[in-house]
Amino acid sequence: MRMAASHRKKIALIGSGNIGGELAALCAREELGDVVLFDIPDKENLAKGKALDLEQNGAVLGYDVKITGTSKPEDLAGADVAIVTAGVPRKPGMSRDDLVAINLKITRSVAENLKKHAPNAFVIVITNPLDAMVYEMKKVTGFPRERVVGMAGVLDSARFQLFLAREAGVSTKDVRAMVLGGHGDTMVPVLSYATIDGVPATQLIAKEKIDAIVQRTREGGGEIVKLMGTSAYYAPASAAVHMARAFLGDEKRLLPCAAYLDGEYGYKDLYMGVPAIIGARGVEKIVEVSLTADEKAMLDKSASAVKELIGVAQKL
Repeated sequence: MRMAASHRKKIALIGSGNIGGELAALCAREELGDVVLFDIPDKENLAKGKALDLEQNGAVLGYDVKITGTSKPEDLAGADVAIVTAGVPRKPGMSRDDLVAINLKITRSVAENLKKHAPNAFVIVITNPLDAMVYEMKKVTGFPRERVVGMAGVLDSARFQLFLAREAGVSTKDVRAMVLGGHGDTMVPVLSYATIDGVPATQLIAKEKIDAIVQRTREGGGEIVKLMGTSAYYAPASAAVHMARAFLGDEKRLLPCAAYLDGEYGYKDLYMGVPAIIGARGVEKIVEVSLTADEKAMLDKSASAVKELIGVAQKL
């Protein structure tokens, strides 16, 4: 008896800029599914050009994935995963409120398109200011909280891990670290869970060095903006694909991500970075870890900053 062919997964990438292009390249190389690279009509040719370049790249590298560039919302139909990067990247000197006003309109439009054409998608939001944009995405789509998440924790944790590894003189492969809270200056690198192959990082790195690493992690995005004049894109794309792979492969990965909180950690009705298990149902569980008094105080401060940011967005 012939087995019924399983359909290929479909990944919708909303925004064909630096992150969108890198996302498409990663999804294609890993053959996670067919890719739709979507952008506004003015940028449709950019999306089509990147799609064609990447399909030709597949003939060189040996991956076989269909990649489509488009500005037609109906081409998003049936997407299993939607990764949203659409919006203006942060520029040097740009205020948080400036970014909220511009990107809120874009996020609302994207949310309406996903609600209409991809109602079953697992949505990963990367657009900044992250915590406000992912909150808006859930509000406008009406999707269950399990299927709307923000990518920040995986990236911020990777930065933290890198800086710890470099200071300790060890491989990044052996460092485990977690960053919680809002994606901004109040994020909380959780030292009590930072280990190097099981050894607490605090045993191998002096306190003043760790304090400097925590600060550099918080300013990690800004450091790259100052150097390049635009936001990072290699690591953010890889971090989002990490999350998409966990969903598509039902991997049950414990990853820090911006998840909707409804009482967890004592917070309600906001998105913030917390450890979550991602599998085929999306966010399958939010894991509440024990924090030190200092860490909980920092998380409270971060939650207040996120509430303030969401408040700004709700007035617009």
